[in-house]
Amino acid sequence: MTIAVTGASGHLGRLVIAALKARQPASDILALVRDPAKAADLGVAARAFDYNKPETLAAALAGVDKLLLISSSEVGQRKAQHRAVIAAARQAGVKLLAYTSLLHADGSILSLAEEHGDTEAALKQSGLPFVLLRNGWYTENHTVSIPAALSHGVYVGSAGEGRISAAARADYAEAAAAVLTSEGHAGKTYELAGDTAFTLSELAAELSRQSGQTIAYKNLPQADFAALLEGAGFPPALAQAFASWDFDASKGALFDDSRQLSRLIGHQTQSLQEAVAAALA
Repeated sequence: MTIAVTGASGHLGRLVIAALKARQPASDILALVRDPAKAADLGVAARAFDYNKPETLAAALAGVDKLLLISSSEVGQRKAQHRAVIAAARQAGVKLLAYTSLLHADGSILSLAEEHGDTEAALKQSGLPFVLLRNGWYTENHTVSIPAALSHGVYVGSAGEGRISAAARADYAEAAAAVLTSEGHAGKTYELAGDTAFTLSELAAELSRQSGQTIAYKNLPQADFAALLEGAGFPPALAQAFASWDFDASKGALFDDSRQLSRLIGHQTQSLQEAVAAALA
């Protein structure tokens, strides 16, 4: 049984490869990456796999039984890229395709939902057996801002008091590995999110407790937060996008209490306390 992972040299992909290696022989795992040299440290075989070269993808999938399609990082280009992978998987005879979609993709107000929805539709039309791993927010999306918060004494966002059911990338990676190494998942949709939701005010309070500094949470209007991000060096379009996702969180877009993720992985997801401790370490 050969399991292949796209984007295997990325943040999530590396964790998926590690989780798979804990469950089955490394010889049965294949890393699919644009530059195989960047996967040399993963300890598994690697093949060149470029979403933007659709004519090469089916050959790269030769012999693959199960495929994890980690959504492309190129927002705005995902529709064509993902459809190319799905077509190649069908041509190569892949027996199961798992896709990392977005939490509540079929009803989410997040701008990211459109491309994920298109990929889900393409999978349904493909005739391939598939499973949807609708990933919620990564805790790291927020803890990455901790150094700036410590420097300025304030954690800034636009999420208001919206509750965010985030989990660590490692939790989502473990869920993907669990699905890929067991049976009975074809046709299923998993809404994956952290066990315990938190507000950014609660994040700031936990950061204050663990760091010994007083860190306040400052909620900004979406446009002001976008301007702040742009001033910090974000490209304008990305700054606008991040600010919009934060604001959508204030309306519940990142909340889920189904605990499907912890059931898949067999243990609780990373807590806010653990996430802050890891970031500070």
